[in-house]
Amino acid sequence: MYPWAYLCEPGFWTATDEERENLRNYLFKGGFLVVDDFFGDHWYNFERQMQRLLPDNRMVELDESHPIFHSFYEIEDLSLLARGYRGRPPTYYGVFEDDDPTKRLMVIVNFDADIGDYWEWSDMAYTPIDLSNEAYKLGINYIIYSMTH
Repeated sequence: MYPWAYLCEPGFWTATDEERENLRNYLFKGGFLVVDDFFGDHWYNFERQMQRLLPDNRMVELDESHPIFHSFYEIEDLSLLARGYRGRPPTYYGVFEDDDPTKRLMVIVNFDADIGDYWEWSDMAYTPIDLSNEAYKLGINYIIYSMTH
């Protein structure tokens, strides 16, 4: 099994019953999902799809104190990767096993963010290198966390 999956642009996400069942089973068997690259009104479709995927789970806003932000690198300021053209800082949400924030984080949601852009374009100088480095740190933390929890 692959312990880590990445869902991009979920503002346009749709899933069949079979796809939802497969993703739900993946998460309940220990899989980890990173949701990235969406903002604004795209939230409404994403939220609707998540309610269909995990109707008994809610999304909980995360802050810098959550262990995922300290699983390898120490990330102290989650607002560093805000995209100026979107006008607001990113917000991070988690979905937890048994809907219990003391249990395993199964899904992390980067809302009002596009962390993948920092990875994808890091060699093109579209963003300052220090911000790309911060995005890589976040991604490494996600991978380390997913493989150790």
